[in-house]
Amino acid sequence: MSAHAEYTPGPAHGAQMQKKEGENWTLVLVRELRHSPEKIWEALTDPEHLREWAPFDADGSLGTVGNKVKLTTVGAPKPHVTETVVWRADAPRRLEYTWGGNEMRWELEPLGSGTRLTLWTSINRHFIAMGAAGWHICFDVLDHLLAGDSIGRRVGPESMKFPGFGRLHAEYAKLFGVEMPKWPPKAAQES
Repeated sequence: MSAHAEYTPGPAHGAQMQKKEGENWTLVLVRELRHSPEKIWEALTDPEHLREWAPFDADGSLGTVGNKVKLTTVGAPKPHVTETVVWRADAPRRLEYTWGGNEMRWELEPLGSGTRLTLWTSINRHFIAMGAAGWHICFDVLDHLLAGDSIGRRVGPESMKFPGFGRLHAEYAKLFGVEMPKWPPKAAQES
């Protein structure tokens, strides 16, 4: 059986939320990956790599300060394209830009022969657990991709159909002390 067919996300871990005034809170995700900061930096900034794991496509490199890049959300019900300007790109340590009006800040810290990857992103508080589950899966896909064992991109509404997404979503909701939305249907939440 292929890695793609066998993949099920592990338990919720490495996530925090920071409550703020208003609708958007900050989601902080930390993942220790077995790859060098340089290898991960390339995956975070290069459009070809992003197409393999990220929840958006980029029409240019995110690795240079001042670059204007169009980010297209993958799997959105209708095309959702936003233009971003990279405001920080300190290779291979820090990357900052916006996606759909939400701040994205990445930090890469060498850790033995690997990297501690941290993402801070603003997200609507009603979707923070779902966002954590989605990014959790994206990070798993990224880790497999960089190890040469691609399990295929899993993003957008399609990701909610994969085994374990509902469980992962519920675990993050419990971790954050937030309620699960009334959708998707209960059957999808139990997978």
